[in-house]
Amino acid sequence: MTVAIEMGSTSAGSPATLDLEELLATRLLVQGNSGSGKSHLLRRLVEQSAQWVQQVIIDPEGDFVTLAEAYGHVVLDAAAHTEAALQQVAARVRQHRVSVVVNLESLETERQMRHAAAFLGGLFDVDREFWFPMLVVVDEAQLFAPAAAGEVSDEARKASLGAMTNLMCRGRKRGLAGIIATQRLAKLAKNVAAEASNFLMGRTFLDIDMARAADLLGMERRQAEMFRDLNRGHFIALGPALSRRPLPIRIGDVQTDGRTGNARLMPMPPSAAPADARDLIMKPGENESVRAMSRPTPASTADILAQLAASQPPQPPAFSLASEMAAHPVREMPPKPSLDDVLREVLGDPEALYRNVAQVYQDFLVRCRQYAVNGRSVDLAAFRRKMATARAGVDAETADTPEWEKALALSTAMPEDFQSVFLMLARAAHDQTPCPSNAQIARARGSRSPRRALGLLEFMEQRGLIIIDMDAYGARVIELPALGWKTGAGNPDALDEDEVA
Repeated sequence: MTVAIEMGSTSAGSPATLDLEELLATRLLVQGNSGSGKSHLLRRLVEQSAQWVQQVIIDPEGDFVTLAEAYGHVVLDAAAHTEAALQQVAARVRQHRVSVVVNLESLETERQMRHAAAFLGGLFDVDREFWFPMLVVVDEAQLFAPAAAGEVSDEARKASLGAMTNLMCRGRKRGLAGIIATQRLAKLAKNVAAEASNFLMGRTFLDIDMARAADLLGMERRQAEMFRDLNRGHFIALGPALSRRPLPIRIGDVQTDGRTGNARLMPMPPSAAPADARDLIMKPGENESVRAMSRPTPASTADILAQLAASQPPQPPAFSLASEMAAHPVREMPPKPSLDDVLREVLGDPEALYRNVAQVYQDFLVRCRQYAVNGRSVDLAAFRRKMATARAGVDAETADTPEWEKALALSTAMPEDFQSVFLMLARAAHDQTPCPSNAQIARARGSRSPRRALGLLEFMEQRGLIIIDMDAYGARVIELPALGWKTGAGNPDALDEDEVA
């Protein structure tokens, strides 16, 4: 079904339409300096397509929450949810086909990036049966896919950039159509911007941004000057969903208003007498609560010296070992926890298995300082191995055996994604227990998607690390050739007991 939505009008006065079905397959990039009308354009696109396709809006400024009343979008306050909870909400959004606005305005920049990455990851990781068509609108995309490192941590930047890259590069097959808007192309990661096939370029003044806009539209550099002359709400359109040649268009009116400030001039109120104006700002109003702030009277030097002399502690009596032993009987001190004890405490949080290893390592170091344990004796690489062993569910008795040392040595030569899964399979084969299910393998990898476990097992089998066999009843058996171990038969579709509990 072809659905053409009207975005506005061309310079000739004819309707400027956008092929919505083509947009779902080819994605859209909107660029323009502040005040060029990007938010107005996005609002027009969302309003016109709301009845045809599910929508998710990543809103860093809370400007699109006004869509809720008129078009039924659910406003999701990201500050009230953890990253793990946002992933689960995103999965349910796709499952039930609900349009939402993810409001990030209450968060600082780094947390905005982390929460947006978590939500986009949840949209991306759902099962194939929920891959319904969806427009994913990301305003101020340069915040979530920066071209260079900034003041945020590398971990937050990589997570956010990875989620945006997945949206624009791999989202099409999962029904996700990315629509990203940015103030400056130079601040947006090139591999994210390059995946869009449709472009709407607005008013731009910096030479570097004009040059990139001209390149994306296939125009000559000398034509880039035209972007300086565009009025507010005027854009140059190009792409299979818009026009095969650069086409100037003017965006039409919208039905809802944003919450941004009004840039129009307003007449000043009638001037008041200077004395009256001073009273207006210096005296509280009738319903205004006044918070009293007491300022202590500074004490004199003599008073301060007298207070210090009066507060001198009494001199202790002469030290006597016998009296000290009688007054303070020896008490048995609790044993200092070991590094493994601290690690078990950190991993006692169920969410720790789904967090980045570097984050969990920082939590581990903080707790080590609390218990006066030298956590720095375990570097990040050693901690990664310990965490992989813990994710695999290996107990301390098994970890101390020579056979397990061989399994651990083999895992250290593998990529990080393989280590915990290989050790989980090795533990099941060593103990002759049933082969772990897809849900258990996904948890060992730090994911909630059983489908990802299947892809990882297939890749490990291609590398010759494991051999997968299915019996006549559909149970799975996995052999580890390098160790000569084989798991028992297990149901690959069984639920993870920890998740069920």
